[in-house]
Amino acid sequence: MTSLRKLGSSDLQVFPLALGGNVFGWTADEAQSFAVLDAYAAAGGNFVDTADSYSAWVAGNSGGESETIIGNWVKARGNRADVVIATKVSQHPDFPGLSGDNIKAAADASLRRLGTDYIDLYYTHFDKPEVPVEEIVGALDELVKAGKVRAIAASNISPERLRASLEFSDREGLARYVALQPHYNLVSRDTYEGELQDIASQEGLAAVPYYALASGFLTGKYRPGATVDSPRAAGAGKHLGSERGVRVLGALDAVAEAHDVPVATVALAWLAARPTVAAPIASARTVEQLPALLGVADLVLTEGELGLLSEASA
Repeated sequence: MTSLRKLGSSDLQVFPLALGGNVFGWTADEAQSFAVLDAYAAAGGNFVDTADSYSAWVAGNSGGESETIIGNWVKARGNRADVVIATKVSQHPDFPGLSGDNIKAAADASLRRLGTDYIDLYYTHFDKPEVPVEEIVGALDELVKAGKVRAIAASNISPERLRASLEFSDREGLARYVALQPHYNLVSRDTYEGELQDIASQEGLAAVPYYALASGFLTGKYRPGATVDSPRAAGAGKHLGSERGVRVLGALDAVAEAHDVPVATVALAWLAARPTVAAPIASARTVEQLPALLGVADLVLTEGELGLLSEASA
């Protein structure tokens, strides 16, 4: 049984891989999504990540499709108490921004779609610097006090705003961010490493990185001359043109071969071993894609292997 990881200073205990819900209602219909969720849970997984805006970008969708599918699954399986559900506010077409009133209205809408009376982890999806941190944190604190949210977190936020938010929480005795969701992976390290990571480390915040596999590039299926049929192919393909991308693939291949595991498992294991990281996020459209992701729970890389990967990606 894989041991769960404590999420920052919260009482949430999570599996070392968060299952990304961005594909539910987009490239995976409800039946496919249920199959992926079932397989993830059967492997011991308990941490599902979504957002109120998933997947408003798809023609015919209005946002909230992913939450609705997750809610239907939890209801069908009767397993709400066993699943840590993370969702986000600020990008839903009907609930844009981070005004205090909008945060509370969006949370109620998420709760309805999820068919539950509490959200385990509630993120501000994209920070809105025009809204004072006092207003944002105040609204989130109200949700915590009302029992609608267990813990709060931030995604896509600057070090300055993060620090100001934590200081305000501490000064006023309000709910405090316990986690961060940064864009972070072997070929994108600059956004998180440095000041944000330092604050997370000093303040006891857990990192739950998104784009953990760089839109699929770090699965190893994108190679010079290879064509991949995926909605994310353009995003992943851009790394092939960089020296760093090629170096990273070479290092991943060597480590994957030594352990006889998929390249994706190694990329996630490197991330899971980084300071402050509790659980990388990765999504699977099909059950067949899951084992390479779930392998992160069992793969322990040596110091030498971690160093090799860090050097290749520097």
